[in-house]
Amino acid sequence: MKNITVSIDEETYRLSRVKAAEAGTSVSALVRAYLVTLVRGQIPKTEFDRLHRLQGETLEAIRTRGGGLRAADNLPRDALHERNAFP
Repeated sequence: MKNITVSIDEETYRLSRVKAAEAGTSVSALVRAYLVTLVRGQIPKTEFDRLHRLQGETLEAIRTRGGGLRAADNLPRDALHERNAFP
């Protein structure tokens, strides 16, 4: 494994340490994960690419759990048209 040195400003470093602590990892592990994702071509090039990938992941998660909404999740017709539901 190779070591690299990266220069960043103090505030970015401080915030990255906070994020790493929240994730239960280190700043080095965050950078390593980012670089692995980058070289595998998994980082979206545009906002459209990011949203398109997110949409695909969401649809896959829905399919994995067995489809979309179930009939039991639907509200009865009267409840849908109730006028005082939101005071």
